[in-house]
Amino acid sequence: MAQLALARAARVLAAGGIVAYPTEAVYGLGCDPLDFDAVARLLALKRRPVEKGVILIGASLAQLEPWLLPLDAAQRARIGDTWPGPNTWLVPCRRSTPYWLRGAHDTLAVRVTAHPLAAALCRAFGGAIVSTSANLAGRSPARSALAVRSRLGSAVDLVLNGALGGQARPTTIRSLATGEIVRA
Repeated sequence: MAQLALARAARVLAAGGIVAYPTEAVYGLGCDPLDFDAVARLLALKRRPVEKGVILIGASLAQLEPWLLPLDAAQRARIGDTWPGPNTWLVPCRRSTPYWLRGAHDTLAVRVTAHPLAAALCRAFGGAIVSTSANLAGRSPARSALAVRSRLGSAVDLVLNGALGGQARPTTIRSLATGEIVRA
């Protein structure tokens, strides 16, 4: 059953859809990062300005590397010590990384997720996906599939049911350049 649901979710993502899924702390909304229309639809749904950028999650660093400038050994060690896990890093990104992902920044927010279902979704899709909390901007994020359906309705193409990862708060966001915590 779980494999069928993951395969269906991967097809929805590949077709330009938006999928809701459990993460470490809250339900996330995801789409194909290369699909401008899907990302634009997701940002419009959340009422989130494109300038803020989005987070990409992957099942491994290899799924995130195509978007990023090459990491040196110290940088790999710094982020590697926190992944997989509830730590999002702002990492210098390639010039080719689309504006709709990085926003008005020269970094991209990335995370190797520790959530088994979110990681399995990335593997089924074959790469990193956009990940943003399932809520309207400024509102509290959904913590269940039912909450996603009641708050966002048919604007979400598919909701994967599953347990959250046990974190009380959304992931910590840190700058790779400075180590500074941007969001605790």
